[in-house]
Amino acid sequence: MNLTKKNKKLALSATALAIAAAGTFGVVTANAASGTAGTAVPAAAPAAGQNLTTSTHLTVTAATKAAQAALNAAGKENQKVSVAVVDRDGNTIVTLRGDGAGPQSPESAERKAYTAVSWNAPTSELAKRLAQNPNLKDIPGTLFLAGGAPVQAKGAPIAGVGVAGAPSGDLDEKFAQAGVAALGK
Repeated sequence: MNLTKKNKKLALSATALAIAAAGTFGVVTANAASGTAGTAVPAAAPAAGQNLTTSTHLTVTAATKAAQAALNAAGKENQKVSVAVVDRDGNTIVTLRGDGAGPQSPESAERKAYTAVSWNAPTSELAKRLAQNPNLKDIPGTLFLAGGAPVQAKGAPIAGVGVAGAPSGDLDEKFAQAGVAALGK
């Protein structure tokens, strides 16, 4: 074996060893062409406690329980609706489209839930605010129609339940409130 092949073989062995160590200690760079391994870069330091916040979120199980309770409440009144539950950031956790619900209802339910959690208020109340501030309806992702209810923990919004598809927003909101109430049981 000539010296160049031996050096490359040693460099590759050193690189492999450095890569194995990187999993524990950080990132390693290597250059097999030059036969040199880079130096280990330390792993990122953990964030200090003062730089972190905590928040409360519904589990998928809890969100599903709320959605199913709202769907059941609608079913008792022979209403064909869709239900959506979103988290504090407006991300959809669960959507249930009831049998026979209209094609627009899942999206409308999500938007009502998003609106309710964004303003920490039922959407029927928010719809009344449009008279004083009609530009609210232009905020992307919102829907200022009755049928959305916020879920609160210690007075702060942590999720929203939205229902769409019943013949009136009052019914949609009644079913959304049944979903919120199921979380307290």
